[in-house]
Amino acid sequence: DVHPTHYGRVCPIETPEGPNIGLINSLAAYARTNQYGFLESPYRVVKEGVVTDEIVFLSAIEEADHVIAQASATMNDQKVLIDELVAVRHLNEFTVKAPEDVTLMDVSPKQVVSVAASLIPFLEHDDANRALMGSNMQRQAVPTLRADKPLVGTGMERNVARDSGVCVVARRGGVIDSVDASRIVVRVADDEVETGEAGVDIYNLTKYTRSNQNTCINQRPLVSKGDRVQRSDIMADGPSTDMGELALGQNMRIAFMAWNGFNFEDSICLSERVVQEDRFTTIHIQELTCVA
Repeated sequence: DVHPTHYGRVCPIETPEGPNIGLINSLAAYARTNQYGFLESPYRVVKEGVVTDEIVFLSAIEEADHVIAQASATMNDQKVLIDELVAVRHLNEFTVKAPEDVTLMDVSPKQVVSVAASLIPFLEHDDANRALMGSNMQRQAVPTLRADKPLVGTGMERNVARDSGVCVVARRGGVIDSVDASRIVVRVADDEVETGEAGVDIYNLTKYTRSNQNTCINQRPLVSKGDRVQRSDIMADGPSTDMGELALGQNMRIAFMAWNGFNFEDSICLSERVVQEDRFTTIHIQELTCVA
């Protein structure tokens, strides 16, 4: 079982498969460290069975005495807990309590898992061992020639793409003055220009540059001249992003079937069209020095 103090702080899924299994862990999606170095997790305050929008961050020691409901607890439109008995955590035990006894509530179902694990759709239906493999392998994904955002996602894709640093994000709101393959010029809105600052933001895009892993970093503009952008809008895609969303793979039509033994064990058969359309083609750039 998951240790009660790890809940909402350390991901129970993402950890290495090798000798370091369980020794190296990932932070849960909403966890943070406080000034003393303890991990804190956010909770919504519940008053007399009514869920408020007030958020408190608590460490494992501070939360032990609270009665904490799950994020999926049933509420009505007035944010009142309507179940006769609510599944809660109290004194590091799982139990059920009356709604009026509840003092806190989880902010999201995904606060239990890490960012990598929260990118897996329908994670709760997967075997934990395979989910561990999936969350680890996502970090090894190589950017494809044409990124293809997932048809089925979890809603975390856009946040991950923005926070990854590979996209171009608007520093200030305004109107696109000019755009080409290598740079975007934004005329900043008057209310966002401080005294003595330039009213123009210039974003130079990275084109076909080698990464440390020898893969290709290429940024493509998503905006057109005259478009209005807000602060923190995504203006250009980077590697493995499509329309500002994380796109690690491709949307394929697949079949689970035996095919003349060619897909025995972990083997996969591809159609010729997949190869012709460069669906899984990647660009690698290597820098080689030759001593004459």
